[in-house]
Amino acid sequence: MKVPQLRKKPEIKSCHNITWEDNYSWIHQKNILEVLKDKDKLDPEVKEYLINENNFTEYHLKDTKDLQKKLFDEIKGRIKLDDESLPYKDHTYEYWTKTTVEGNYSIKLRKKINTNKIEEIWNGDKEKKKLGVEYFGVGDLEVSHNDKNLAYSLDTKGSEYYTIFIREIDTDKIITREIKDTSGSIVFSLDDKYIFYSKLDKNHRARKIYRHEIGNFNDQDELIFEEKSEAFTVGISLSSDEQYYFITTSDHNTSEQYYFKVSEKKPEPKLIKKREKGILYSVNSWDDKFYNHTNKDAEDFKIEICDSLEKQNWKIFIAAKEEVLIGGCVFLKNWIIRSETSNALDKLFIKNISTGLEEELIFSDEKIYVPTISLRQKDRNTDEVYLGYSSPKTPSRVYLYNLLNKSKILVKEQVIPSGHDSNNYLVERVEFKSHDGRMVPLTITRHKKTKVDGTANLLLYGYGSYGNSISPSFSSTKISLLDRDIIWATAHIRGGMEKGMKWWKEGKLTNKKKYF
Repeated sequence: MKVPQLRKKPEIKSCHNITWEDNYSWIHQKNILEVLKDKDKLDPEVKEYLINENNFTEYHLKDTKDLQKKLFDEIKGRIKLDDESLPYKDHTYEYWTKTTVEGNYSIKLRKKINTNKIEEIWNGDKEKKKLGVEYFGVGDLEVSHNDKNLAYSLDTKGSEYYTIFIREIDTDKIITREIKDTSGSIVFSLDDKYIFYSKLDKNHRARKIYRHEIGNFNDQDELIFEEKSEAFTVGISLSSDEQYYFITTSDHNTSEQYYFKVSEKKPEPKLIKKREKGILYSVNSWDDKFYNHTNKDAEDFKIEICDSLEKQNWKIFIAAKEEVLIGGCVFLKNWIIRSETSNALDKLFIKNISTGLEEELIFSDEKIYVPTISLRQKDRNTDEVYLGYSSPKTPSRVYLYNLLNKSKILVKEQVIPSGHDSNNYLVERVEFKSHDGRMVPLTITRHKKTKVDGTANLLLYGYGSYGNSISPSFSSTKISLLDRDIIWATAHIRGGMEKGMKWWKEGKLTNKKKYF
């Protein structure tokens, strides 16, 4: 079988005083965004080439079909198809999700606190069947604060243009008009009379925030905010203390934020700080104070605190540290939990608000692992949270952790149906010197029986782009390699933020040659 060839159509291009010949620029369709909504609009010649490429690949890999099936069955055998998430408790109900062996999509369940009657309020497989669509993507799934309505957004074409629906849970009745061409995210107002959402423009960018009155089937929605720059996208969120809405607009390198009180009948977003090129900031509110997570004069971020956004007087709450990425905060009545990342390792810290004392949360004997935290309930007057971790050799474990007395109870563990013994694997961290002298972290995982005398095969993996960090977490698919005496090595190269913002900057733009 011949290698598929795409037709060449030379075109002279120029940019930044450099000229070159591009043989394939003709494949860039002007109406490519329309193709996202209608695949039949793809250039027939390009479509034929892609089909031929797939056929070519299948032809040359036909001798590996038995191995492919064996690997697929191994990987599938490590996935627990019938599973349930841990419950999240609001004021009236406990909510959780589950998956089944038969279904492809999640089911959302709830029951009233201190009762046993379970309600199914969402079933992805049933929804897809009802719509009769080939593609079914769920963007967001939100329950109103009064627990009466379910809002959800769907993409049924693979275009990432989401349509929002709202229905009454008890009657399953749609109670407002469909809202098309959104980014998918949904935020209910506290009085449950409205939802806020962002609309996508013709270039698939979210640049407008609207407020939709629930029950409105006719009128246009109210425009709350519009971003004028085509380079920026916007989103809206509710503050941790549920006192403010924050609108954030950003181009990933620069951000700007606006706020308005939840009590405002007609929202009028007010600017917090004017955007500065290269400066990122994110403000949250808790207990009559405002917290600003920013990289202004702090390359790897810091956290500031002040009492008012109208008369801002920011003071240091968490100072910046060299090559330590300072994360944001999770607030409870008596505790503040925050994260740090350094040398490709994440850490969690808890601060006792009454005493001011802060300490690192260490809840595993392993040296290389990824910690996680999530809230157990809506009421922040609690000492209990869900703390979890996983490592390259250990599947996810989640504990109900008491921040006051430091007790922990294992409440969920990732089950590997085909079996898994973490003691069969070894994990180590080394560093290697790059061409310019910078030390790059390397996480190595292998089976304990694999020889390290140079006879074993090794797969070196790395990704450095967009500030995306590769965490040393568990992956059940890698076990198929480790069990075949293949060593897995993850190089935490520049372009990610494993060692802070500088690590990212050293692998972007003109520094791209430093990563792969």
